[in-house]
Amino acid sequence: MSRSTPIIHKTRTQVVVEVLREKILSGDIAAGEPLRQSALADELNVSRIPVREALLQLEAEGLVKFEAHKGATATELSVEQVTELFELRALIETDLLAKAIPKLEDEDLLKAEKVLDELESAFKQEDAVSTWSELNTRFHTCLYSPADHPHTLEVVHGLNTNCDRYIRLQLLLAGGIPQAEQDHRELLSLCKNKDTDKAVELLRAHILHAAKAIRELVAQQVA
Repeated sequence: MSRSTPIIHKTRTQVVVEVLREKILSGDIAAGEPLRQSALADELNVSRIPVREALLQLEAEGLVKFEAHKGATATELSVEQVTELFELRALIETDLLAKAIPKLEDEDLLKAEKVLDELESAFKQEDAVSTWSELNTRFHTCLYSPADHPHTLEVVHGLNTNCDRYIRLQLLLAGGIPQAEQDHRELLSLCKNKDTDKAVELLRAHILHAAKAIRELVAQQVA
C-alpha cells in the first residue's frame, strides 16, 4: 500500500500570517501604515485573536512594529536597515557557501538547477512576483545545505524574510532581474567546478551590489 501525501492543516493564525506577510512584502500594505486589528479581523473574517498572534509573529520577522499609543504598523523602509541586513547576509552566506562547496553532490546541484529554471520562468510572469523570494531562497538553500549548519541556515532564512521587500524593490524598479539571472547561473557553474574562492567572491558581490541599488531606491522613496 503506497503512502498518501499528508494533508497539512493550517491554523487561522498561520493563514493570517501568510496573507499579511504577502500584503506587506508586495506593498499592498505600505510602510508605516497602521494595522488595525479589528479592521483586519473583519477583512479576513476571523476573530481578533489570530490577527493579534499573526502581528506578533510578523514583528519577530521584522515586518511589523508595535509602538505605545500607536499600535502596530508595517515597518518603514530604511537605508540603515538595508546596510545592516545585507552586510550580515554577505558575511553569513559566503561562510556557509565556502563550507558547503566541498560537500556538494550531483544531486544538490541538480536540485539547484531545477529551482533556478523555475525562478527564471517566474521572472517572466507578472503574476508570479510573490514566488520570487521563495524560489530564490530555495536555490541558495540547495547550495548552502551541504554545509550542515542548520541553525546558521535558519538565521539566513530569517534575514531573507526581512530582505524580501527590499529585493522586490530592486528587481521590479531597478532592473535587477538580468543581473540576478547572470549571477545565479555563474554561481551555479562555479559551484559545479568546486571553485570555492571565485564562488564566494561572486556571492559577496551579488549581495552587496543588490544592497547598493536598494539603498539608492529607498533613499529616493523616503526623501
